[in-house]
Amino acid sequence: MGIKVIAKNKRAHFDYQLEDKLEAGIVLVGTEVKSLRNGKVSIAESHITIDSNGEVWAFNIKIPQYEFGNINNHVEDRKRKLLLNAKEITKLFHKMKAQNLTIVPTMIYFKGSNVKLEIALGRGKKLHDKRADEQKKTVQRKLQKGIYE
Repeated sequence: MGIKVIAKNKRAHFDYQLEDKLEAGIVLVGTEVKSLRNGKVSIAESHITIDSNGEVWAFNIKIPQYEFGNINNHVEDRKRKLLLNAKEITKLFHKMKAQNLTIVPTMIYFKGSNVKLEIALGRGKKLHDKRADEQKKTVQRKLQKGIYE
């Protein structure tokens, strides 16, 4: 089964210190899948919550309307249900509440013919953490280029 990455959330790696990653299915309608096949999606501003019924929902995943769709085209930024096992949901919920973490989507991709969403538990970074990461990246770039100062 091949994996074809549609979009990655680069902002998540910058804003959060990611810990546990999970693969979740996502409930979509037909025109959403067609738009995804064209590679049109934005998950940069999206977030994930668990409601009181134990269901996992993804908000602000922007899938533009299918350009050849008719009046039955989908709504761009509706909330979408994620498909996880009950054990995975309870594990996510307890870790999120106990350690004060957030659930962030990191990547959306095709696995075979199914659309999957990779989610991760993340702890928000402070400004000084972001600066330290940026300094480490610049040092690595200089070492790769052979610039030794």
